[in-house]
Amino acid sequence: MNISVDLQIAIEDEDQPPPAQIQQWVAAALTEAQQANSQQTPELTIRIVDEAEITTLNRDYRHKDKTTNVLSFPADLPDHIDLPLLGDLVICAAVVRHEAIEQHKNINDHWAHMVIHGTLHLLGYDHIDDDEAEIMEGLEIKALASLQIANPYLEINNNAVNL
Repeated sequence: MNISVDLQIAIEDEDQPPPAQIQQWVAAALTEAQQANSQQTPELTIRIVDEAEITTLNRDYRHKDKTTNVLSFPADLPDHIDLPLLGDLVICAAVVRHEAIEQHKNINDHWAHMVIHGTLHLLGYDHIDDDEAEIMEGLEIKALASLQIANPYLEINNNAVNL
């Protein structure tokens, strides 16, 4: 699948995945969301940032003055403009690393989950209510499984039970 990902790296992080792998994760999300058959090449921007930048964006756009792992900003184009712009993802490398360690996950697998999760948000999926969460999580699980990555929600539940 052909995808155009504009990768903006605002920080250097040793755990940050290579661009080709990020594109593979986006493709997995698009495939599971049945967006892979479009005649146009989907485009999105992924910006990898530090905790200060993600906190500022989270405060300014979501009114939550704290760090977060990923923020999604779907493209808001007028109806008469037919472009395959999905929008922008902003991912905080330090938060992804911290969560992976805290949840006993492989860092690369957690990166994949965050990219897929954010891409699904750009496609309009959400997890505000239980029904929406079940649909979105199901797509995430399928996309991750297509990459031979375990269900991240089972791992969270297992870790909670084992603690």
